[in-house]
Amino acid sequence: MLRDYLCCCGESDADDVVADRDPVLLVSGIAGSILNSKKKKSGFETRVWVRIMLADLEFKKKLWSIYNPETGYTEPLDDSTEIVVPQDDYGLYAIDILDPSFFVKLLHVTDLYQFHDMIDMLVGCGYKKGTTLFGYGYDFRQSNRIGQLMDGLKEKLQTAYKASGGRKVNIISHSMGGLLVSCFISLHSDIFTRYVNKWITIATPFQGAPGCVNDSILTGMQFVDGFESFFFVSRWSMHQLLLECPSIYEMLPRPDFNWKKQPEIKVWRKHSNGEETCVELESYGTNGCITLFEEALKNNELKYGGKTVALPFNLEILKWATGTLEVLSKTQLPEGVSFYNIYGTSCDTPFDVCYGSESSPIDELSEICHTMVI
Repeated sequence: MLRDYLCCCGESDADDVVADRDPVLLVSGIAGSILNSKKKKSGFETRVWVRIMLADLEFKKKLWSIYNPETGYTEPLDDSTEIVVPQDDYGLYAIDILDPSFFVKLLHVTDLYQFHDMIDMLVGCGYKKGTTLFGYGYDFRQSNRIGQLMDGLKEKLQTAYKASGGRKVNIISHSMGGLLVSCFISLHSDIFTRYVNKWITIATPFQGAPGCVNDSILTGMQFVDGFESFFFVSRWSMHQLLLECPSIYEMLPRPDFNWKKQPEIKVWRKHSNGEETCVELESYGTNGCITLFEEALKNNELKYGGKTVALPFNLEILKWATGTLEVLSKTQLPEGVSFYNIYGTSCDTPFDVCYGSESSPIDELSEICHTMVI
């Protein structure tokens, strides 16, 4: 349906030089853009997300980060580097195939094909890169309302508008990219109105992503399953990064939303009282889960450069994320901009998560971080 809509919006000769349709800007979601580590002195760049070869080693060395509450930014532990997003191919390179190496293309590892198929489809429909087709990849570790990301989106909108001869832009965002666009509307409604015609968002967690994010904070995230996972970033390594990412905290389930059923974290817990032992199923709701996060992660740490870095549940990031929810709550679609919200119904995403079992319960809550969700 999306293909039919986009293709019929601008049918004309493929050789036309002047823009014959409204430009499209593709906005990626969480972990949906290439990230490079750039040496501050030499300017030399190394791809650290995504890569298959030496993935875990490079990830821990160059992408592990710490949140700076004074600036609101998450910064690399390696202070001689900075994280940048490549801008090649009008921003499309960073959101196309996330590991564009020969190995990935040869084996056709489609798990790493982000916007690749959509880019090919749009080009096949007559869209021209740099005139009517652009991409916006961004540092997805950061807050969805941070200045760097807002300025980047503004620049992309202006570029697409000018390159197409003053035609308003159609945005297609995916997942968390929809939250970024929502923050932009809330903070820069006048600019959004000036440059945007339509906004299409796909699978955006406007009320949070309860099961996925709760589990990510407690145990990490695995993007690739099966044999391919042995060549990828480990779940534990990803866990240490996500704990310092404001974007993750901003997708916690919205406590003010009128849920038909409150999302829960369930834990089969063993309790001992003298010689007696009992097993109980404990439940934590949208507010109670914060207490669980604090207890489970209070001793979490990593080793980096010979030093121990404490990485508990970050209350400073939670405070920042609460501010982001306030920004999102004030978002109102400007008059004259069309909005389409696309979401699937055939495959459920995690809502409740459960750890341990009645026969194999959790003793200390910190054990959750080393278990798999049931």
